[in-house]
Parts: sequence; C-alpha cells; structure tokens
Amino acid sequence: MESKTPRVLRQANAEGGWAGVTPHAMLSTIWTHRRVILRMAGRELESRFKGSRLGFLWVVLQPLLMLGVYTFAFGVVFQARWGQESSGSPWEYALFLFTGLLIFNVFAEVVSRAPSLMLENTSYIKNMVFPIEILPVVSLLVALFNFAVGAVVLMILFVVQRGLPPLTVVLFWIPLVPLSLFSLGLAWFFSALGVYLRDLRQLIAIIIPALMFLSPLFYPISILPETIRPYIMLNPLAAIIETMRELVFYGRLPDPALYLIGLAGSAVIAWMGFIWFMKTRKGFADVI
Repeated sequence: MESKTPRVLRQANAEGGWAGVTPHAMLSTIWTHRRVILRMAGRELESRFKGSRLGFLWVVLQPLLMLGVYTFAFGVVFQARWGQESSGSPWEYALFLFTGLLIFNVFAEVVSRAPSLMLENTSYIKNMVFPIEILPVVSLLVALFNFAVGAVVLMILFVVQRGLPPLTVVLFWIPLVPLSLFSLGLAWFFSALGVYLRDLRQLIAIIIPALMFLSPLFYPISILPETIRPYIMLNPLAAIIETMRELVFYGRLPDPALYLIGLAGSAVIAWMGFIWFMKTRKGFADVI
C-alpha cells in the first residue's frame, strides 16, 4: 500500500501552480494579512505570560538571567576575554556576549518552534480560508519583539559600562533584515516538513545548541586560527552577529558587497522556504 506522505506531496505539487509562490506573492501575503499577524503576535505574547505574577517582565528577566549564567561561566570561571584588546572585565565580555545572543535567540526561537508550529495549530489548517502561511511570520514577529526589548537592555548596560555608543548603532536594523529572511525561510521549510516528519523537532533540538557553539557568541572570530575562520563564516549567523557587533561597538559599517551577497542569499532562502510551504500545504489536512 502506498504511504500517505509521498501521495499528498505529489498531489500538492500537481495542484499548485507558480503564480502563488513568486517573490511578489510572498511579500504580498505578509502585507495583506499584516493586521492579522500583529493581532496574533500580540495574543501569543499575552498568552505566554498569562497567569504569571511578573507578566511581561519575564521578557527582560529571561535574557538577563541567561546572560548572568553565561557571563559567570565564561567570564568569571573560565576567565574568557574578548580579544587581545579586551580590558579583562567580565562586564565587557558580557556586553559582547549579550549582543550575539540577541541575534542568535531570534533565529533559535523561530527555527526551534517551526517543526511543531502546524501541529500546534491544527484548527487553522482545517479552516480552509485561514492563511496558515502567516504562522511562521507571527513567530518571527514575536522573536523580533523579544529582540527589541533585549536591545533596550543592551543599550542601558552599554551606557553604564562604556558610555554613549557610536552613531552607527541606529543602523542596528541592517543585520536584522537578512536574519529575518533567513529565519523565516527555514521556518516555512521546517514547519511544513514537520507535518510529515514528526522526528524533526527532536533533530532541531540537537542542532540549535550545536550551532550556538559554532557561532561567534562566546568568542570573536579574530581569535580563531586562520585555517578555521572560513569554515565558521560559512555559518550565515556568523556574519550577521559580527555585523551587529561592528555597528554597536566599533562604529564600522559592513562591507557593502558582502552584505548584499548575504542579503540576496537570505532572500533566496526565504523564497525557497515559501515555495516549499505553499507546495506542500494542501496535504497537511490529510496527514494531521
């Protein structure tokens, strides 16, 4: 007997055309349903802390507690320092670490939830009118809200520790654009694949922590041997994290050519993820 998964995938591909999966269709979907996306993101944030005594304060406390643990472990216990020009202060190390964590947490929050996203919203899948392709966008918006709160905390810590940041800090959104596109593309892909491959959630739970240590979170790229740096930079998050630190700490703009290449690559990943999602979504109801 033919398995259900290949059959629904072939059926979805046969019934779907290319008109609804163009880059314009992808952007148009987000813009058309922007109000629904905002309402759902707000409702999700509210539900996360419903019944909690501290409420939205946990949005600030969670990254600070995580930062405190990492700073104590690496900055105090292991005496880690941020490059050769570091003052040796664990607080300085904490600022560099926190900047990288803000970027990585956006990616990790969106991608780690993606495999179970459709399974958590089966009522929307059964509603043929609801645009389920916006669910990964909602997850991204929630993650970006958490980033915004963390960025405010970072600026407060920065002013206390180092004084006023360079003017380039206002361009913090520059690395967020490829980060959002890259994360959204993977979210579309994994949320669709997770419907057919239920073990994907466990696999992603292993990959995310491994990717954390393969990203320049706890160390600067400059301290790595030159033979290893190119391999670390193959990780798209590495360039994004480094760009954010260059803007916040050193007042340096990213190389335009390299940035545009990374932006184009992230846009392609987002589009390919959208295509995969739209081509396979017709089979969700049969599998769930």
